[in-house]
Amino acid sequence: MQALDTRIDQLAHRRETLPEHAALAELETTVSTLRDQIVGAETEASDVARELTKAEGDVEQVRSRAARDQQRLDAGQVNSPKELEGLSHEIATLAKRQSDLEDIVLDVMERLESLQSLQSELTRQKAAAEAKVAELTASRATKTGEIDNETGTLRAQRDTQAGSVDADLVMLYEKIRAQSNGVGAAELKQRRCTGCRLELNTVEINQLRTADDDEVMRCDECRRILIRTSESGL
Repeated sequence: MQALDTRIDQLAHRRETLPEHAALAELETTVSTLRDQIVGAETEASDVARELTKAEGDVEQVRSRAARDQQRLDAGQVNSPKELEGLSHEIATLAKRQSDLEDIVLDVMERLESLQSLQSELTRQKAAAEAKVAELTASRATKTGEIDNETGTLRAQRDTQAGSVDADLVMLYEKIRAQSNGVGAAELKQRRCTGCRLELNTVEINQLRTADDDEVMRCDECRRILIRTSESGL
């Protein structure tokens, strides 16, 4: 029964320490971070898009005003030299203003394109991470399923073995197992307890030699039940 318990414990440890667990935790953190970054990029891109709309509106407003002034000038609607000079100056000023605003538009457009490229890259990274999450999740499900199936089979075998053993002995074994890191019984091999790895002294060996085969004997050091075999060295 101890061999079955050891294997069941090993399977439980293996289930808890599957490499997929750590990899998935890391990937899920990555996906969450990328999701936040995408939202941030989208929000910033939306703000910049509004900024671009406003900048383009400002350019159009200046362009329209300059066109009206030029139309007045070309139509000869201004006769006063002073007014003509003022209109010419305004047209020049508007041309400078339009150029400055167009530079702003180009700068905003570049920022928007950069943010859109960032969004695309972050979205690509997120999709790749999510695909890996799906792959690892499937792998983990397969492995845990195999482990659970084997564990179920071993537990059934253990229950069968436990049913054929004296109930008091099973209780003693379970008590020792709970107190001794899951090992309630240890093989005696070449006069050495495989539980605590210590060699038994001559008195203990003699006691074991004279004990009945069905008598429960325990290691004086670790108090585990000793399993005697042909390799015990008795």
